Amino acid sequence: MFIALDKLRNQGLRKAIITVPEKSIGSSFADEPLSKDGFWADWHVEPKWNLCNAPGSEGGKADSLGAFLKGEDEVLVCPHATFRNAVEKFGVEAFDDCLIAVDEFHHVSANPDNKLGAQLADLIARNKVHVVAMTGSYFRGDAEPVLMPHDEARFDTVTYTYYEQLNGYKYLKTLDIGYYFYTGSYSDDILKVLDPDEKTIVHIPSVNSRESTKDKIREVEHIIEELGDWLGTDPATGFQLVKTSDGRVLRIADLVDDDPSKRDKVSAALKDPTQKGNRDHVDIIIALGMAKEGFDWIWCQHALTVGYRSSLTEIVQIIGRATRDAEGKTRARFTNLIAEPDAAEDAVTEAVNDTLKAIAASLLMEQVLAPRFNFTPKNKDSGPQDGFDYGEGGYDPDKCNVGFNEASGRFQIEIKGLAEPKSKEAERICQEDLNEVIAAFVQDKTTVERGLFDEELVPEELTQVRMGKIIKDRYPELDDEDQEAVRQHAIAALNLTQKAKEAALEEGSSEGTGNNALIQGVRKFALSVTELDIDLIDRINPFSEAYAILAKTMSEESLKQVAAIISAKKVQLTPEEARDLAKRALKFKQERGRLPSITSPDAWEKRMAEGVAFLARMKQEAANG
Repeated sequence: MFIALDKLRNQGLRKAIITVPEKSIGSSFADEPLSKDGFWADWHVEPKWNLCNAPGSEGGKADSLGAFLKGEDEVLVCPHATFRNAVEKFGVEAFDDCLIAVDEFHHVSANPDNKLGAQLADLIARNKVHVVAMTGSYFRGDAEPVLMPHDEARFDTVTYTYYEQLNGYKYLKTLDIGYYFYTGSYSDDILKVLDPDEKTIVHIPSVNSRESTKDKIREVEHIIEELGDWLGTDPATGFQLVKTSDGRVLRIADLVDDDPSKRDKVSAALKDPTQKGNRDHVDIIIALGMAKEGFDWIWCQHALTVGYRSSLTEIVQIIGRATRDAEGKTRARFTNLIAEPDAAEDAVTEAVNDTLKAIAASLLMEQVLAPRFNFTPKNKDSGPQDGFDYGEGGYDPDKCNVGFNEASGRFQIEIKGLAEPKSKEAERICQEDLNEVIAAFVQDKTTVERGLFDEELVPEELTQVRMGKIIKDRYPELDDEDQEAVRQHAIAALNLTQKAKEAALEEGSSEGTGNNALIQGVRKFALSVTELDIDLIDRINPFSEAYAILAKTMSEESLKQVAAIISAKKVQLTPEEARDLAKRALKFKQERGRLPSITSPDAWEKRMAEGVAFLARMKQEAANG
């Protein structure tokens, strides 16, 4: 991303602060111009102002940031923790007329308990800073919104999706994803998926997972033993040296060992800037919690993860380790080696396909789609809405009806006594933001604690008081009537969601209590991605005593197709409007030699592409019956 800092300086900007989640990320800036990282060349970091390289406590670093704010130098790099401590110590006023560039912005949360999120909200409200939010995945694994809608609306969005990234790469063009299931111990099968000829990051399982043997050191030793004969440790880098059966010597970085003297040497060797372009510097990295977010090893061809990861954010971060462009690297792959679930193969295949759809959507910088409910009050004037199917018997004027529009994926649900939103903004919130409101409600600590542990709790205290407060805090611009309307719609949606979860759990209980983390984890977003008519499964192969599910290759072209399907799912068009847009798209193609792009920054070109995608989806649904 290029940031016109010279232009901002002319508008009164005096300093730039780049804050990163980990010291290891910021330390790579070193003492060099920021032009290689997307900033203009006249902005560079003096060594003393790269606080990621500075020793000492975070409190001391906060004082250093305070000294920087008072001095003449223009650019500073620091970890998130240092920035948080400095804001807390000096106040938001001290950062007036500064550019604040926040890397891995999904660490921010709109939850008031998130200190960085609360501080940024204060800085934005003061309106005397320029904030640049940078992230590879604009969502969080805990369903928290990153920003409040009114803060989010103040940003200009620049999206760079994976297919645009692949299109811009010189060498890397495709990503392969595979889920391999095993029985017994993973260490017996790991060499069936770990190719020593590929540059690989291996993430061994969490000690709390079923896949773990509970002895992480022994797990690493076993992997090394399976790869070949151990020759000792390189004294300069700390890498393990292993001779394979064909005579090659592998250089293996062990980031699992907790011994600081060993791990610090290995970590320093991996960060050595003089070795960044050396493909032969290291062959395999074995890690537990490290080498995920922000870790840059351009030669990595394979991200091999053992154990199911329930966090979609973590999965996308791990995939990102293998999707850097490098000479001679045309393909990258992500492999998840998982204990075989206690479920039928069909159920597992469906869960994997849903997971792949969620991954694909995330790579396209899409929030994973969620079900949309259209609640309407039931009264004497109520009637059926065009495009909604009310089931066998059709619409009943004497009952509260539930209709479903297959084209848009929306539910229309009548409720007696439901308050109607009065303003356009409240109407928009009820149509588009209910899932975010529910996320804020279920993540509220007070709500969770009272709901779980207070046996004398009156339910209305949560549904009326707590939900009411959340909506007042989230949408202070709404009047009391509109806030009450949003609250009622949110509670209705929450009740439906809870009923759906109960039904899913009851259905799943018959499968036993074995290892079903994959299937249960998918249910967090299954209501969203199952609505996308996409089959991303390429083939199912025998693997060990179980099987492997291999995804279709994710290339620029296939990700474009997924983007078109997702966009078509969100588009609200009539068939007539879609046909008219498709005709205009055909004329566009005749004039320019290509069809309109659904990701075009030009609103009209994008609209034409949406019409084409909408018609394609209608045709596919008709073919499927």
